[in-house]
Amino acid sequence: MAPRVAIVHDYLTQRGGAERVVLLLAEAFPGAPVHTSLYDPAGTFPEFGDVNVQPLPLNRLPFLRHHHRWALPVLAPAFSAHRVEADVVLCSSSGWAHGVRATGHKVVYCYAPARWLYQTDRYLGRGADISGRRHGAGTAATEPLGDRLRGGLTTAGLRALSPPLRRWDRRAAASADRYLTSSSTMAAAITAAYGIEAEILPPPPALTPGEPVSDPGGLAPGFFLCIARLLPYKNVDVVVDAMHRLPDRRLVVVGDGEIRGQLEAAAPPNVTFVGRVDDRRLRWLYANCRALVAASYEDYGLTPLEAAAFARPSAVLRAGGFLDTLVEGKTGVFFDHPDPDDVAAALSAIDAQEWDPSVLQNHAAGYSNAAFVDRIRQVVADVASSP
Repeated sequence: MAPRVAIVHDYLTQRGGAERVVLLLAEAFPGAPVHTSLYDPAGTFPEFGDVNVQPLPLNRLPFLRHHHRWALPVLAPAFSAHRVEADVVLCSSSGWAHGVRATGHKVVYCYAPARWLYQTDRYLGRGADISGRRHGAGTAATEPLGDRLRGGLTTAGLRALSPPLRRWDRRAAASADRYLTSSSTMAAAITAAYGIEAEILPPPPALTPGEPVSDPGGLAPGFFLCIARLLPYKNVDVVVDAMHRLPDRRLVVVGDGEIRGQLEAAAPPNVTFVGRVDDRRLRWLYANCRALVAASYEDYGLTPLEAAAFARPSAVLRAGGFLDTLVEGKTGVFFDHPDPDDVAAALSAIDAQEWDPSVLQNHAAGYSNAAFVDRIRQVVADVASSP
């Protein structure tokens, strides 16, 4: 008899890699309820409309569904008070969901230990600004890993809450039977935070060829492609600045965020900003770009895999999750610092090499939906059968 499985996720208020993983978990365990603190159907993927989403009572406050960072002080007690009855509770977590009370076994897929607890300065966005001044650029210690905290808490308030919340977080981590994560970088962070060895189970590319595409219009093929939220720590300003050094090449920037206006004002004429795009248009952009470029420090290097699926190489920062998902010289090139000269040199290296489409696509094929779903089912079955 198959074990009863329930899924728990931090909050479903946006469209990102974590939310795509939750959809994969729901695919792996059809009919499993998805418990979450906040649920904004308009803000997240429409596919959740076909999933049994069960939000916590906190969801009755509409303001929080649109500004989940204001809920920071209450998410830990909200999950601690929530009891989920299932043989295996599968938690999709970057700091909250793993604290849920489970009547059976608990498996955690951890994207990162809570950034606001263990890397407060990075979470608050210190280390870089839009003017290009970088404080220790190129070191992991100054590359912010998460969104900057806006509005919900002051720096002093967050630090005052940190000691008791760290104790809560470590107890929550210790309550799990198994820990999984996306990359070797995150496995090391989980060991440092919790003393737990996590199995690495990388998610598959979200976008692959063969699905419908839509031409966004006004773009000729052959551009470099940058996909990122337009926030300071994503280092999109570095990529934009690099295009001053490559006047005969073009860059298309996908994404939106608080510094878009500043980026557009500083951009040379060979840079085009298209804002947020749907999956159909994003597939077209991948299929028609020359290469992907990314200068941010990422927990998991998803975009180079998506580019490879479309037979396109990538130029990315030699750091974080990119170290796992790019094969140097085969699927792209690294640059060592988030610096315009380094980025421009990497893009020139991309142009100077011929890239084998079969090598690129075979690399991406190793990160398949089927492989992810099969392994997560096996882990759940193993845990369910344990004493």
